[in-house]
Amino acid sequence: MLSALGSVLSVILMIALGFVLARRGWFDEAASKLLSRLVVSVALPAYMIANLMGGYDRAKLVSMLPGLPVPFAVMLSCFALAALLAAAFRLPASRRGTFASMFGLSNTIFIGLPVNLAIFGEASMPYVLLYYIANTTLFWTIGVYGIARDGEALGGRKAASLLSREGVERIFSPPLVAFLAAAAMIMAGIRLPAFALDLCKTLGAMTTPMSMLFIGIVISRVEWRSLRLERDVLLVLAGRFALSPLVLVLVVRGMGRVGGIELPPLMKGVFLVQAAMPAMTQTPILAKAYGADIEYAGIATSLTTVLSLATIPLYMWLVGLVF
Repeated sequence: MLSALGSVLSVILMIALGFVLARRGWFDEAASKLLSRLVVSVALPAYMIANLMGGYDRAKLVSMLPGLPVPFAVMLSCFALAALLAAAFRLPASRRGTFASMFGLSNTIFIGLPVNLAIFGEASMPYVLLYYIANTTLFWTIGVYGIARDGEALGGRKAASLLSREGVERIFSPPLVAFLAAAAMIMAGIRLPAFALDLCKTLGAMTTPMSMLFIGIVISRVEWRSLRLERDVLLVLAGRFALSPLVLVLVVRGMGRVGGIELPPLMKGVFLVQAAMPAMTQTPILAKAYGADIEYAGIATSLTTVLSLATIPLYMWLVGLVF
């Protein structure tokens, strides 16, 4: 426990470093975009390949499959719950899609990945990827569609179709393609030469520090004077840090009692931590692109990111109690 706390503290300190450097003018908009692209397109794919091909065979890979429906079930349930809450609290039509996306989907990569690695070690990586697959698939389909509908309600850009070409291209992002490629090679019995694995490990080692610097930059740009704890924002906080993890626990226990499917303790722990991560940093970007309420998206996303620094140690403690 103390070791995990120390690891999480190091993650928080890296975020603080990114915050301080950004406030001192080291990172402009172009630099933060570069960090994001390096993580998503270079470091993370390399890390996935090195981790999977360095420690997994066919049997281990197949043993992960029963866990894949869990994050899909959790997120779809959260979308349904968000729709009910939006109707019950009479949220504006121009915010409902953005609200549902922030309520049901989490930052599985920039924060979720480093935090899980800090708490559970490299053995957690494949389960992080399972949650990521569901998260990114639903974000670039249902999530984007809802945000686009918000923009249409505000008189912005016309809503895209639920399964657009752009959405499909976003789903098959470099990390997911790397995961699928590594899985295919493992199933086919293909092994990468040692120098290629070493290269992937070296590049992959950049994932956590660059992700944390990026989050520090994001937090540094929060306009604290504009932060208002409106009801719509409080509902997002409740979804991210309370209701989404609760739905995860109910789904996992329901699978065990009804379906007789008992997931490995590590998988359950990783899924719980992922369910309690802050809203995705891409949400305000898409809100701006589709003419939705960017101020609402920016405030809620930034606030969940900042508050996650306090909730992460809490969920480290809860994982042992719940599972």
